Amino acid sequence: MTQQGVRWSAEQVLALAPDTASRKAGSKLGAAGPWSEAGSTDEGTVWGLCKGSGSKPYQTVVDIADASGPAYKCSCPSRKFPCKHALGLLLLWAGGDGAVPQGQPPDWAREWTEGRRKRAEQQRAEGASGSSSGSADPEAARRRAERRAEKVTAGATELEQRLADLLRGGLAGAEQAGYGLWEETAARMVDAQASGLAARVRELGAIPSSGPGWPVRLLEECALLHLLDQGWLHRERLPEPLAATVRSRIGLPASPEGPPIRDRWLVLAQYDTADARLTTRRIWLHGADSARTALLLSYGAAGRAPEPALPVGLALEAEVSPYPGAGQLRASLGERFAAPVPTSLRPAGVTTAQAAARYGEALRDDPWLDSVPVTLERVIPTPDGESWQLADADTDAALPLTPTARSRPGLWKLVALSGGEPVKVFGECGHHGFTPLAAWPQGPGEAIQLC
Repeated sequence: MTQQGVRWSAEQVLALAPDTASRKAGSKLGAAGPWSEAGSTDEGTVWGLCKGSGSKPYQTVVDIADASGPAYKCSCPSRKFPCKHALGLLLLWAGGDGAVPQGQPPDWAREWTEGRRKRAEQQRAEGASGSSSGSADPEAARRRAERRAEKVTAGATELEQRLADLLRGGLAGAEQAGYGLWEETAARMVDAQASGLAARVRELGAIPSSGPGWPVRLLEECALLHLLDQGWLHRERLPEPLAATVRSRIGLPASPEGPPIRDRWLVLAQYDTADARLTTRRIWLHGADSARTALLLSYGAAGRAPEPALPVGLALEAEVSPYPGAGQLRASLGERFAAPVPTSLRPAGVTTAQAAARYGEALRDDPWLDSVPVTLERVIPTPDGESWQLADADTDAALPLTPTARSRPGLWKLVALSGGEPVKVFGECGHHGFTPLAAWPQGPGEAIQLC
């Protein structure tokens, strides 16, 4: 359980916000003014009444002791999780100034908390029972997999022909054809149940309008797409780890395999990306004992925040199970043994040159890899003309920041945290440069989320 004597920081609370608007609105409610009858328990329940525009205040309750991350309940009509009232209540609790005293929860808060904990226990029991029943029909599953593989093969063969037609006619034809050509091709890949191919095809459509040098970039991406096609069409010749990577990149579902790894997992970063169809959440974890880095991926329908949400800078004792594939870091979060708690744990760092070399090595296992997770030790954010870079404090090497990083407010957080002094930075290093996601000051201090 989370002990009430251990408070989260405001930064860790705001890291739970589903979007920027919620972060701003929640910050405004992090003061005592709109709240009444707020309280908390040693068991991890925080509650309060927040004055809104109506005659009745909103009833807000948060279960911070849930092992899968905080759970929220609010009587407001918002469909965001957490809503601005839950964020404001957590900020008020995190302040630790007596505005959220310990006490006995009101009936509405107690009934919700006890009910959800009871349901969680039942689900764990049912899951344990179901896992040993073996009721699935393996023969039916094999036949479904074969039928899907046949569709993917047909789609990959068609895509190879379209790429050959493009190169035979010249890349200039891609600019003249416009985005419609690629959208129609992507739709064909969706029909072939190859969602990974469809996503890469859609990315091709934006390249001709991406500025000077687009033909080179288009040729590079076409080559990678051709390589993926060929990997699928000749997958029986590949070593199994690489074949598993190809299946994953194509978009075939996979299940975690191998024994679960129990560790104290530091939450390094959490961020969402969204398109018109889907919101994807990425959570990076670092194992205190295993020194492994793991990626949790979850999805939500457009406009809905995925689950779980884990505060950056906290650590949770849990099991994770890795997915198959050469160099794959994706894992599934399994049983959690305690709620996330503050920690002084930090991952070991490397130089910028070592980070670039690590990305190069990873490409041998997964040529379609955009980036790898890396922690940089003792780097200083430094202007580089109209751009920025992270320069080693002890060598003359540096990594440029990606265009994405340069457009985020997190850059200025990083610059302010550094103040011209070395800092430790976790992020993603790839062919576009380095994207900072979290940072720590030299000496003691909590992680600052930058994404």
